[in-house]
Amino acid sequence: MSDIEPQTANGKVLWHFTMSLDGFVAGPDHDMDWMMTGISFQPGLVEQYVETTGAVLGGRSGWDRFPDPRGVYGGAWTGPVFVLTHHPEDAEPADGVTFLNCDVAEAVRIALAAANGKNVEVLSPTIGGQLLERGLLDEIDLHIAPVLLGDGIRLLDLPGARPHYLHRMGAADPTAELSVRYRPVRS
Repeated sequence: MSDIEPQTANGKVLWHFTMSLDGFVAGPDHDMDWMMTGISFQPGLVEQYVETTGAVLGGRSGWDRFPDPRGVYGGAWTGPVFVLTHHPEDAEPADGVTFLNCDVAEAVRIALAAANGKNVEVLSPTIGGQLLERGLLDEIDLHIAPVLLGDGIRLLDLPGARPHYLHRMGAADPTAELSVRYRPVRS
């Protein structure tokens, strides 16, 4: 059961991930197999994001691991995909994908224009961290999966960065901690 309001499409820059309880959005080498085993997703959640997303902004390392623009939401979403990279010249071209070599703020501007009033989903921990540092995120949507990975790619990995305090949307006290309780599954 979700404790947040349904997603809306109003031109937000949205950092969106399913994350392990220990803060990883992918396993080592961008492995995503953990998401397909033993995790049940909230009914209707994917459909909300498919309906409200106008463009996707990702990074090159994730693109190189999963080079299929039709793979967003299992193929349920179609639209413009932007991949921010320092080396667009050696990227494998794909229909609907634009490789950008620009400042992250310019990449967001381009993606927002292409989103036509819908949201831009940032599907990169590196780019999301840069946008957070620069105050260019409107919202962070996290779905915490009941799994501990222990290793992989963290949602936010900015050594030496300042803390970023968040307000939980829809909560009576937006600064209150969120409590979860799990029990280990024994094989």
